[in-house]
Amino acid sequence: MESRRITVGDRIWAVRVGGTESRHHVLLLPDAGDPADVYDEVCERLQTSDLRTIVIEPADGLDSAAVFGILDELKVPWANLVGSGSGADLAWQLAARGFGRFMSLIAAGSGHPAAPGADGTIADATCPPVEIPTTLLATKRLPRPAAEASGRYVYGEFRLVPVDVTDVAAEAGHELATEIVLRTSFW
Repeated sequence: MESRRITVGDRIWAVRVGGTESRHHVLLLPDAGDPADVYDEVCERLQTSDLRTIVIEPADGLDSAAVFGILDELKVPWANLVGSGSGADLAWQLAARGFGRFMSLIAAGSGHPAAPGADGTIADATCPPVEIPTTLLATKRLPRPAAEASGRYVYGEFRLVPVDVTDVAAEAGHELATEIVLRTSFW
């Protein structure tokens, strides 16, 4: 994968891009504290499926404006959105507020911000529903009963997949890659 430095505002972001030139892009957002190569296995599998991958390396302060700026700099008009842990938190926000910019959402271990989490708290009651096809991977951090509550905040096809791990990106990359390929296919 090619490593690039992209400036958005006054910050420089490390971005890894791989795969053949394609109009099918997958933007992967890692969990806070994940190593830079956490998605390497997943990206290899996606690139075999002719998907171009974009991974923004974990960094404090990554927000919607930075993600949109990075996509603009890469000249990516739309992408399939993937997030794990805190990356999934941001992915839900992006999908809910970036209508027309994302084709699908795959979130692992974190439900919609307006739905009660595993501990019953609501992260952001003002977060609008997402209007794109969505796959949510229920994990040990987000058990299935809590994950099911996110379905009412998806105004598109919703798929819930239980995975018996804590960190999908690190422990079940093959399963994550499969779900991404299923969600990005138009068949």
